[in-house]
Order: sequence, then structure tokens, then C-alpha cells
Amino acid sequence: MTETETIYALSSGAGMAGVAVIRLSGDQAFKALHALDGMAEPKARMATLRELKDPVTGARLDNALVLGFKAPMSFTGEDVVELHVHGGRAVLAGVFGALSTVAGLRPAEPGEFSRRAFENGKLDLTEAEGLNDLIHAQTAAQREQALQQLDGALKDLYEGWRARLIGHLAHLEADIDFPDEDLPEGVSGAVLPQILVLKDNITQYLVDNRRGEALRDGFRIVILGQPNAGKSTLLNALARSDVAIVSEEAGTTRDVIEVSLDLGGYPVRLIDTAGLRDGVSDIEKEGIRRAEAKAADADLKLVLVRADEWPDIPEAAKRWLDEKAILLITQVDRAKMFHVEHSEALSGIAGHVTVSAKSGEGMTDLFDTIQHYVMGAMAPRELPSLTRIRHRRALEETVEHLARFTDNAGIDAVLAAEDVRMAARALGKITGRVGVEDMLDVVFSDFCIGK
Repeated sequence: MTETETIYALSSGAGMAGVAVIRLSGDQAFKALHALDGMAEPKARMATLRELKDPVTGARLDNALVLGFKAPMSFTGEDVVELHVHGGRAVLAGVFGALSTVAGLRPAEPGEFSRRAFENGKLDLTEAEGLNDLIHAQTAAQREQALQQLDGALKDLYEGWRARLIGHLAHLEADIDFPDEDLPEGVSGAVLPQILVLKDNITQYLVDNRRGEALRDGFRIVILGQPNAGKSTLLNALARSDVAIVSEEAGTTRDVIEVSLDLGGYPVRLIDTAGLRDGVSDIEKEGIRRAEAKAADADLKLVLVRADEWPDIPEAAKRWLDEKAILLITQVDRAKMFHVEHSEALSGIAGHVTVSAKSGEGMTDLFDTIQHYVMGAMAPRELPSLTRIRHRRALEETVEHLARFTDNAGIDAVLAAEDVRMAARALGKITGRVGVEDMLDVVFSDFCIGK
């Protein structure tokens, strides 16, 4: 990419619509507009109605509402033009065909507008990621988290920690560079407790049950149990759709089936798995292996036991009963007389519910129990939530450097200062302040074209 390249793309949704927005960004944006309308440059930030024509054939394309933004007062920090045209396929094809004939223009790559905004200092990486999350938000809670990140909540937190480290580093380096100057005695010693406090703050921040990541990617609820325990029937009942095949034949579900739900404004990924038993075929064994892998990563497990087996719980299911599990006693409609007896299995778990997915008995209680657990696990906290694995890894790296600092402080001043410098660098990677060239393609690759 060079500074003279001007990019263009559809910035609104694909398909027919009343209005479509085509965005241009770069040095040639206003030149391209003039090629299409032959008129003087519009006044910045003022909408004007222009007739657009093909610069080669002179054919009419559309009457468009045109907006211009002069650098650096634009989303990308460059000259930007927006063409608000009618959203028909013929109009869009005509405008894009006309733009392709203008020298110095090319179609934008995915995320290229946002990347230019980052490179021109209009967004940091956390804000750019928040923008992408906002575009893809499907629930109210996801929208709110994305808006907070776009508003700079994570940037302010991480940059605040980084600024404190840089301030401490200045004192440490002063001790090294000017040992004979009249500096306050014990500067390094005075810095140590402050860095220990910061290290503790970051460590505690990391202990978040991965709330932000779960909110962004979906809270994972895995359905577990032996074959014919009613897992697929339960999935269909919770999803209110026939998404899984239901059969009396054991081992019908061989692979993982996943459904996305909006549960009280929170995104939930409901995952059905193969029945837990000794597999009778290589395919079934692989399904069981995948089921256990999903269970190990689950935010919540629904462990199913048939009413006619209660209180005996198969060992394959019992091993998943813990504080992140709800025990479901299923198919109670088939039991002539049934009540839940006291059992050790009912202690140390998130709850238990008796249900019949077929008749609907207990389903309201199950929905309430799941929603209560999800809302408790995803409840907002005082600090903005950590939303990405790359943030977590950088923060863990920061803590590791600060731990080494505490070992070196008072022993080797040069190494101790370097530990703090590396900790500040690790924090800077999150917002994009330092050393991020190798990750930019990854960060922006999942953006949609036109953003």
C-alpha cells in the first residue's frame, strides 16, 4: 500500500436495499467524485445531491447524496467521500464499473478502511476490534460490550497500566544512569511495592472466568449423557427447532451439533454431543472423543440421566458433575412414580432439574436455571471485560515480566529495569503502540469489506 492509493468499497449491507453507501478513501477520493459528477468539490460534511455519470460513456448512473470529509477529520484520517446511492444491483454495478476506470483507484481489501484508521491514529487496536465486534453483535449484551470497547474503555485501562510502568521505569533508569547524582535514596526500593500492586491488579483482572471472551464468542453449554438419555430431544426443545435427529437407536448423534441462542440478551452456544459409552465403531469413538473435548472447554454442562436409572448415574456422566454442571433427570414422563432422592451427586453442582423434553414438563424450570447461571457468570464488573485471547496472552506476558522484576529488584538494577521495559512493551502490543506489524493482518482479516 502506498500513500497515493485510493480505495473504494460498498460499506452498507450486500443485496438490494433502498439506500447503499459506497465509501472512497485516499488522496484521489475527490478527484474520483469529480470524474463522476463533473462538479466542484462539495463543502466538507455537507450532504449534496449530485447526478452521477460514467466518465467514459457518459451514461447516467444515479442521483446520489454525496458527503465529503477532508483529512484528517474523517474515519480513516484521509480524504473520504461517501456516495449514498439507490441499492439496486444495476446502480451498484454501474457505479463500481465507473470507479474502476478512474486512475489511482482500486477496490478495498477486507478491513482496509479500519486499518488505515489505525495507521493514521484514529483508532487503536482495541477500538478497531470493538468496531468489528459491534458489526457482528447479535445480542444486546454483545452490543454493549462492543460499544464500551469502541469508546476506548479497554484502551484507557491498558494504557493507564502502561503509563504507570513507564513512570516507574524512568525512576529505575535514573538510578542506573545517574548513580552519583543527588537522587532520593532507595528509588528502586520505593518503586518495588508500587509495581507489586500493579502486578496484583493485572493478575486479579485475568481471573475473570473468561467473561468477556464468552460474551463475544458465545457462552458454551454442552449437553452430555449416555445414548438415549434424551440429549437430541432436549436440544430441539431448547432451540425450538428440529436441529438434531431423534431416534431410539443408540449412537445416532456421531458428531457435535451446535445451535446459537439469545438467552436474555446473552449469546449462548448450545452444543449436543455423542452419547458417552464405549464406542462400537471408530466413527462413534471419534464422536465421543469430541464430546469429551467440548465438555472440558464448556462454560456450563447439562449432564443427563434417565429417570428410570436414577439414582444410579453412569460413571461416564458422573465424572462431569462439578460446580459448572446442571444435573438433568430426563424422561420423567415415562416413569410411573418418580421423585428425586437425596444423592451425593446433588451436592457440589450448579443445580438439578427434572424434565421431560417430550411433554414439556420441567422445561420452564430448566430455562430459568440456565438463564440464572448464565446471567451470574456474565454479570458486568467494574473494569471493562477482557475480550480476546491475544489480550490475555499479552497480559500474562506482562505479569511474567513483573514477576521477574520482583526477583531482580535489589540484585541487578539493569535486569530489573529491563523487566519493567518488557512488561510495558507487552501492554503496548494490545493497543498497537509497539511491535504489532506482524499481527495487523490477523487483526483486520476478519473485517468485512467496506469497513
